[in-house]
Amino acid sequence: MFEKRIVEPEDCMEERKPEEQKSLDEYSQRESQNTRPCGTGEVDSTNYGQGEQEEKSAAGDEPPSGSEEEEREVFSFLQETIKPKPVTGGQIALQLVKVAVYGLIIGVTACCGFYALRPWAEETFHEEAQEVTLPGDEEEEPELTEKEEEPEPEPEPEVVFPELTADSYREIMQSMYAVAKEADRCVVYVRKAKEGENQRGAGAHTGTTGIVAADNGQELLILSDNSVCEGTEQWAVIFPDHTRYTAKLVKQDGNRGLAVFGIDRASISESTWNVVRVAELGNSNISVRGDLVIAVGQMFGYENGLGYGIISAKEWDHDYADGQCGVIATDISASPGASGVLFNQKGQVIGLVKGGILGEGASTLVNALEVSDMKQVMGLLLNGETVPYTGIFGTAVTDELSEEQKIPKGLYVTNVQADSPAMKAGIQNGDVILEVGANSVTGIVSYEKAVLECKAGEAVKVKGQRLGSGGYVEVDFTVTMGSME
Repeated sequence: MFEKRIVEPEDCMEERKPEEQKSLDEYSQRESQNTRPCGTGEVDSTNYGQGEQEEKSAAGDEPPSGSEEEEREVFSFLQETIKPKPVTGGQIALQLVKVAVYGLIIGVTACCGFYALRPWAEETFHEEAQEVTLPGDEEEEPELTEKEEEPEPEPEPEVVFPELTADSYREIMQSMYAVAKEADRCVVYVRKAKEGENQRGAGAHTGTTGIVAADNGQELLILSDNSVCEGTEQWAVIFPDHTRYTAKLVKQDGNRGLAVFGIDRASISESTWNVVRVAELGNSNISVRGDLVIAVGQMFGYENGLGYGIISAKEWDHDYADGQCGVIATDISASPGASGVLFNQKGQVIGLVKGGILGEGASTLVNALEVSDMKQVMGLLLNGETVPYTGIFGTAVTDELSEEQKIPKGLYVTNVQADSPAMKAGIQNGDVILEVGANSVTGIVSYEKAVLECKAGEAVKVKGQRLGSGGYVEVDFTVTMGSME
């Protein structure tokens, strides 16, 4: 960086003494060895010092004192120390304020971005809904084979009835109420949503009773009557704590009068989760006349109704297209258009209360559709699948009728609904259905099971027989499964 030049007039050079001239030449030589050419940007101070020591050793004498002073002046910049400016408390406070402001800006921006992108993220990256599986009913005990000997019946012990008092009755009612209170946690009420409707409410309403039937991980699924589906696209569900949540229609089956509504799990508050539970479906096939039952719902024209009673009869069936369902009749009074849920003593759902299922003229009592006969349809609806439909009413051909009338065993068609898939396929009253796809048919129960194993929109081969001039002849149909959504 620095280049030292010595300029002297020519006349002065002639007058120097030989000793001075010799010292000057030695100094110039040392300068040329330890100083880089101009433009390199570096000075090798280490080599300079080393070369100076070597020259001293070789010459055996010290350079002139004036030369040392000049060297110190030239390289004095190498000994300078740059000291940082002292940091004051104000500067530290200013830096902390800047960091806090930047952090606040980043945090606010991240929050705004999160809430802005949350709907899109939930829709894009949400977990898949879990398949809903309903518990099966207990299988009947197998019959004894010929090799197995039936054990001898043990003598029945003598039954001693305890003496009942008013306290005994009070204990029984308290026990029943404890079951009813727990069962009430899975009962909800579905209404058509109205603008400006109060968030809390109980009392007389035009809605229907439902049950918390399943939780698929995304939505809480409500099963109810489909009487609230017509004429609206928005629904509200009232929970046991009287909170109101918006629901959407998942699927409905107009043939059986059932509907499933879904409520986003994320929208349900923690306080509501604490008072609600998924209903446990029982086996209505094992319930018998005389069993104690509990009815919860809108049986008397208002919500949150509660009634106790017994099963008075199980002899009737409710017919609908492509199937039928058993009816549990009780001695609990009800109003016209009642809806509710029927529980057994274990708090399990065994029936869905529905008004008018025994026809006109029947007494206004609580009557319910058996849950066991509806589980297959409920499973389809809860998983968002369409319930297939053909539109056939029929009855089983008994052995006696088959022998007397020479009718083949199968499903005797008593009626075909207008504009139904069965009518479009050419099926008529009086036909006998023998097979649906690969499943044989012996009556309305097996026919319903075979139809429910098909898919809506699927073309299915149906084998049957039709009465002709010479008796019954085979006839085949191709039925495209429809639906009544």
